[in-house]
Order: sequence, then C-alpha cells, then structure tokens
Amino acid sequence: MVVSCLPIIAICGTTGVGKSKLAVELALHVNHSCRNAGWRCAKVINADAMQVYQGLDILTNKVPETERQGIPHLLMGFKKPGEQYVVGEWVQDTINLIDDMHKNNELPIVVGGTSYWMQHLIFPNRLVAKESSVSSSKNTIWSESLERCIASLPPELVALLYNLPDEAPSAKLHPDQAFRLHKLLSALDPTMSQRWHWKDTRKVLRSLEILKECGRLPSSIIAEQAASNAQGSQPRFRTLCFWLYANPSSLTNRLDSRVDEMISHGLLDEVVNLRELAKSGSRTDSEERSSTSDYTVGIYQSIGFREFCNYLDAPSEAAYKEAMERMKISTRQYAKRQISWIRNKLIPVINAANIDETIIPLYLLDATTLGNAWMENVQVPAAEIQDAFLEGHRLPDPRMLSENAFKLLSVSNKVVDPTSILQSRKRRICPACTVQSDRPVMIEEGSEWNTHVKTRSHRRMAAKSLPQADHHNNSECQSKEIYSS
Repeated sequence: MVVSCLPIIAICGTTGVGKSKLAVELALHVNHSCRNAGWRCAKVINADAMQVYQGLDILTNKVPETERQGIPHLLMGFKKPGEQYVVGEWVQDTINLIDDMHKNNELPIVVGGTSYWMQHLIFPNRLVAKESSVSSSKNTIWSESLERCIASLPPELVALLYNLPDEAPSAKLHPDQAFRLHKLLSALDPTMSQRWHWKDTRKVLRSLEILKECGRLPSSIIAEQAASNAQGSQPRFRTLCFWLYANPSSLTNRLDSRVDEMISHGLLDEVVNLRELAKSGSRTDSEERSSTSDYTVGIYQSIGFREFCNYLDAPSEAAYKEAMERMKISTRQYAKRQISWIRNKLIPVINAANIDETIIPLYLLDATTLGNAWMENVQVPAAEIQDAFLEGHRLPDPRMLSENAFKLLSVSNKVVDPTSILQSRKRRICPACTVQSDRPVMIEEGSEWNTHVKTRSHRRMAAKSLPQADHHNNSECQSKEIYSS
C-alpha cells in the first residue's frame, strides 16, 4: 500500500526543456485557482544536483528570482561549492520538507533534472540510510562470515577498515588511496565491488560505510531489499509525475543557443571565480589545497567548468571556440543520458509499481515547440491533470496526450530488482589493457565490454600479452590476481 496518501507533484526531464517554468506555473495555478483542493499554497523543491550549491547561478542554470514570481524554491543554493551532497542526504532533507509542507497544507512540487534523486525520493527501500557517524572502534558487531573475512585481511587493510576517510579521496589526485578502498571492498564484498569502478570512490566508500554501520555485506542488504520489494516497490507519497520532453532536433538547437546565452551573461566570470576558490583551498576545510581541480566533487562536476578551465590554462581564440563547442557537446550528451535514465530506469520502476493499479500516473508533456504551443501542449494540460489528481478524479490515459507520449511511454517491462541489476552490471578487469596492477582498467560487462574488446587499443594490447584464446580463458583468474598481489 502507498506509504502516504498525501500528494506530491514531480517534474523531470532534460536540461533546457522548461522544467522550472512549468513548476512555477503549476504553483501559481494552485495559489490562484479556486480548484486547489484546499491547499494553502504550493512551493518548489529543487531536485537538481548542481543547483544545491551557492552562487554560480549561470553555470548551474538556476531559475532567476524574477522568473520565480514569488514562489519559494527550497533546497537551492545552500551548499558550498566543494561540499559533497549525495542522494541519501537529499532524499532525507526532501522528505523532511515534504512532511512539514503537508502539515502546513502546502503542496510540494519537486522539480529537477537529476532523475536518480527523484526516483529514490518516490520509491523507498532502495537506499541504506546513512548514520550520523561511522564507528571507528572495533565494537561493530559483524556477521559471522564477515568476521572470518576480516580476520584474514592483511594488517594494512584492517587498519583502513577501522579508519575509513571522512570523505572519498579523489581518484585523480590520490589514486593510491582510491585503489586501496576498492581493494578493501573487493576483499570483503566481491559482489558489491564488481558493481563500482575503483575510481568511483564515493560509491566505494559508501559501500564500506554501510558495511561498518550494519556489520553486514551491502550486497546481502540489497538482496533483502529485493525480496521485500518482490511485487514492486510502493511509493512514499501519492505522486503525479510530469516528464517534460522535446524532440532531439529541436532541443539540440535550444541547448546550443542557451550555451551562447550563458556565456554572454557571464559564465566565464563564474568559472574564473570558482577556480580561485579551488586554488585558495576555500572549498571546504577538509579539501586539500591544489592547483589541480578535481572535477568529481560538488559544483566542479558542472558542465562548463571543466571545458573552460582548459581554455583559461592556455587562452587563445582557438581554445575559446573549442571550449564552447565542447560545452555544447557535453550538454547534448547529458540531455541524452537524462532521457535514457527516465526511459530505462524510472519508467520501468513506475510500471512495476503500477501492475495492480495505477498509483503513480506519469505524463509526457511535449515541449518541442515553444510560444503559443507551450500553453496548449504543456501548461494547460498539466494544470488540468494536476487539478484532477488533487481532487481525486479520473485521469486521462497518459499515452493519448501526443504522438511522442504514445511512443516514449510504451516501453517494455524491464528488471527492476536491485539484486538482478547488481548482477547484470558487474565490472570486470581487462588484463590486457591493465598496465599497472594498482590502476586496473575496469569495464562493465555486456555491451560496454563487447565494444571495448573490439577497440584498436585493446586488440593491440591483447596481441602484446597472451594469445587471444588464453587471454579470454584466463581473464577472470588474472583479474583476481590484481587484488591478491
């Protein structure tokens, strides 16, 4: 059954498609309409991983104050640029806000392009809650099998287990530390370690933290979550989802124009200021001062920062044009990944939850054409659907709104069981391409691995090592040797 009968509105979609505009319009509709089902007002909660950071409004595409039209935007611009703010923290902060808003008869409208965050907000039991601190003592109560495994560890890994870092090290700046964390996880929970690349230090560290907090293997906890959600995960709230979509050809031109507009509005000045923060060590107290920026932490992951850093290191007209083009390409690629996540991750989970009855309506709103078409295809139908949803009336068939809706919402059912996903997305070490044992080349099994083994660089490296047949037969054995050496 649904955990809460109280509603939320969720708006997802690609960058540059108008999500914030729609959120403000729907909030104003609630505030000014006589058909607001008794809600005192509506507020917007940010679900964009980059917009949680202070300042840098151009770089992160925050909706300007003048365009918010008095609608409060929560969880926006409250973190320092170098701080880490992960999905579990955002989910808990958002749940607390939603609970407070419901008590005050305020309608939450959650909007952002980080659909991964949105999915974990809607569906519980897919994240392990982070404790306030990770025990550094030897008082953790381990499972019997885990205790035996710890006893067999070399002393340096035991020491690392009981003294995990407070923050994940940068694989770029501190590869030795990053690899040791992954080596520890591989020794304790091989199933979980195969899911993460050794450079993905935040996820590796989080897995080790879960292991210490619970005294159990993270992969075992995931298996239990899968068993408890065997019939499909039920949502936390009665949720109405809007997916704002634009055809790629139209969106590409829109995104390119927006990059030009961002640059004309001062994006380069923001990048310069952000570099100064990084170099001065003003990011956070725990971050190391370095002239080399780590693009995997906080706001430094924003599209545009990396691209224009390279230009600022060696300014020239050619470098400037290259930075602009690379930013446009990165933005388009990000939009493709956002669509892929919604279709391949979010929609299958929603469909699994809707097997018995429609409890999470998802509507695609076609924002391909702007101007008057926006009101006809987006604003008006969204407001009408929201009214019907809040009043408990029968909702229209989501696939009947447009041709794009029919095509993109008609997706085949996919496996959403966390254990199956863990098994199907394992990473394996490529012995042929691994030159240093403590810097292994790790590739996800399946299509990525099949593509990798066909590359010219892999074939060249494989030819230098073993004959192809021996290389294939011994790959798993050699992979294990990297971690046992």
